[in-house]
This record gives sequence, structure tokens and C-alpha cells, in this order.
Amino acid sequence: MLTTRYVTGSPNWLDLGTPDVAAADRFYRGLFGWIFESAGPQAGGYGMFRLDDTTAAGGMTVPPEQAPASWHVYFQSPDADATAEAVRLHGGTVLFEPMDVFDFGRMAAFTDPSGIGFGVWQPRDYKGLGVVGVPGSLCWLELYTPDTDAGLAFYTQVFGWETSSMPYPDGSGSYPLAHPSGTGGEAMFAGAVPVSADPTGSGPHWLPYFAVLDCDATAALARETGGTVHLPPVDLPGVGRFARLTDPAGAKFAVIQGEPQPE
Repeated sequence: MLTTRYVTGSPNWLDLGTPDVAAADRFYRGLFGWIFESAGPQAGGYGMFRLDDTTAAGGMTVPPEQAPASWHVYFQSPDADATAEAVRLHGGTVLFEPMDVFDFGRMAAFTDPSGIGFGVWQPRDYKGLGVVGVPGSLCWLELYTPDTDAGLAFYTQVFGWETSSMPYPDGSGSYPLAHPSGTGGEAMFAGAVPVSADPTGSGPHWLPYFAVLDCDATAALARETGGTVHLPPVDLPGVGRFARLTDPAGAKFAVIQGEPQPE
């Protein structure tokens, strides 16, 4: 599971590019209890979605002619420049070369060989997200990709991930999983899914999952406040109940209500 004990290759940041950050604030405030706080004029409009007294995500206005609304995931790197070279070496593309973000850290943005966007955050004074794994925060990721084996292989080459798989309950196959190198199964943070299974039909992408207390109520509220439910709430035995959504601007995400775990 995700924790804020970040290590190389673990997801340590998430942000939203949206055409109207004020509208996104209203939507996610109702859904998750977030409050958007600007980082000030020196940050170029960037800000933080705060959950109680800590940071659940970042966000900024991105004009629709520049890019569609979307969530972007970042993984921890001890050396963003070396990671950029590894991305190039293994068939990815560097969109933004590594750059310093004040004294907070160093970041870069890439696409993998399938064109899926992702980034890295090399922490300095700012380690990353302040909260994960609790209601209203990031708790899981899925990679929607044309070839799950090849997709995970790229990230394994770049970040040193280790992989395993879990059989689907209906016996139809298995779900590939990833965790940081040197960690155990309890550190799983992502799975891989064929892009053909994407109910939005929108092509390869990373999909963030946010933990919620009531999946059905959250999906209903998303619909009532301008979002779209692409996959209605469904049970996954042993895991929980989840739904696939987009926000009013079209950014894709999922929510999950975890099953109570035995004490």
C-alpha cells in the first residue's frame, strides 16, 4: 500500500492540470473535502489541494488548447537527470528537462514508449504528498497500456521496480502489480491493465485512485456536481468497491472503498 515513507520509484506527487482551477476546487472540495491554496504569484498559478492540514495533491490552470484536463503522477528519483537519461535509453521521451523548483526539489516530465505521461520528483526541502492511503487521498495507481508486460518493463528499467501478479477472482487471467525495489508485497502501489479495458476509450494513461468511505455516495455526488460515472460502483472481492469517474473538465480518476481488513 501507499505510504509517505517514499523510496526510489514510489509515487510521491500528483497534480491536476485543468482549464479552470476554481471549478476544480469546487468539485473536489465537495467530493473529498479538499481546499485549494495558491502557492503565490512566484509559482505561476500552481497551488495545493489541502486535506485538513496537509497536501493531498497539486494543481494549476492549463488552457485546453495546451493540453486536456488530466491527472499527472510523479515518482521519486534520487537523481532526476540520471532518470531522464534512463527514460531516453529505454524508449521514452523527455518532455521537460530536469529543473529546480525553488529549494523544494527537482522535477522533470516524460512520456513512456506508449505516450503515457509521467514525471519524477527529486525531493529536497519538500518530500512530496503529505497524505496518502486515507479517505480523500491517493491510494492506488493503474497503468492503462497497450501491452502490460512491456509497459511495466519500461518502468522497471527506469526505476528498478519489482513486479508480481494476482489472479482475477473469475479466473480470466491475472493482474500485474508493481512495488519499489527492495520492498515487500505490502508496498504494492500500482497495477497494469490493457488499455482496451478502459471504459472511457481515451487511450493509454495513468489512472489515480482515491480512497473514500462510501463509493456509491461519492459516485452519485460526482454525477450530481458535473462529473461523469464511466464505471458504476462494483465490488472486487477481497479488495473493496470501486468506480471510474471523470471530473467536469474530463480528468480521469477512480475512487475505492476498501474492504475492512481483519484485525
